[in-house]
Amino acid sequence: MKLAVVFPGQGSQYVGMGKDLYDNSSEARALFEKADQLLGYSLSSVCFHGPEEELRKTPVTQPAMLTTSTVLFREFSKRNKIPVQVVAGHSLGEYSALVAAECLYFEEAVQLVEKRGRLMEEAASKGEGGMAAVLGLERSAVEKACREASAAGKVEIANYNCPGQIVISGTAGGLEKAAELCRALGAKRIVTLNVSGPFHSSLMKPAEENLAQILKETVINAPKYPFICNVTADFVSDVEEIREFLTRQVSHSVLWEDMVQNMIVHGVDTFVEIGPGKVLTGLIRKINREVTVYNIEDLTSLENTLAKLEEVI
Repeated sequence: MKLAVVFPGQGSQYVGMGKDLYDNSSEARALFEKADQLLGYSLSSVCFHGPEEELRKTPVTQPAMLTTSTVLFREFSKRNKIPVQVVAGHSLGEYSALVAAECLYFEEAVQLVEKRGRLMEEAASKGEGGMAAVLGLERSAVEKACREASAAGKVEIANYNCPGQIVISGTAGGLEKAAELCRALGAKRIVTLNVSGPFHSSLMKPAEENLAQILKETVINAPKYPFICNVTADFVSDVEEIREFLTRQVSHSVLWEDMVQNMIVHGVDTFVEIGPGKVLTGLIRKINREVTVYNIEDLTSLENTLAKLEEVI
């Protein structure tokens, strides 16, 4: 077995995440309390009790997802007997992957993603824009639609999630025209996403520029596990390259489908999604039905996944 551990991004959060770990693990409790202390408010209370509107705020969601994912990974690592061969994350999940790989210190990372969230929110507030998922259309057709829609407004591909699911990002005019063109090219559905801005597009350049300054001051170590990044869909171990790709990621496409395919080419046959929800589990199954995929989002799924992994050792 060759095991990859992957971490979800913003959008997978839900009220109640991490609560059973907090209640049952002193290490989990200590990590949530450390996040509360560093951020200056009770992040744990928002994770466990909401309100949902507060948890959905980008500067809150990002440290909440990172903390919950890190807690889950550490609980998994204590009992997992199979070597982790690769770590990766989707957008924000990349930071959880780098904490898991001991590339970023948790204490720095939780504050870093809170600042990243604020910068993204500020950039989003400067102009009208959003995101939409295009379902049932090949990537070349979506790329063509975005190019042809550019006269109506900026619109770009934000996420190459899996075959038949591509997310576009841009101004309202650009999105509307691109959606019209995608329908004409045969898209089955266009779903407007409930997000606060045009993330992973060049409209996020102001956030990228400010994030670059923060990342310059962030301690980054060589990753303990092989790490594959969003921007290139390739493995990267050089510390300065990791710093650069984390900066660029804010305004560039997330090449998730390509990342998964690359991991499989390098021998990965088992994926464990660690973090709230099952979004990546579903995407990986659509990318390749031959691989085995598990998810860990609470104590029950942790126990189930560990038991299944034990069976195949």
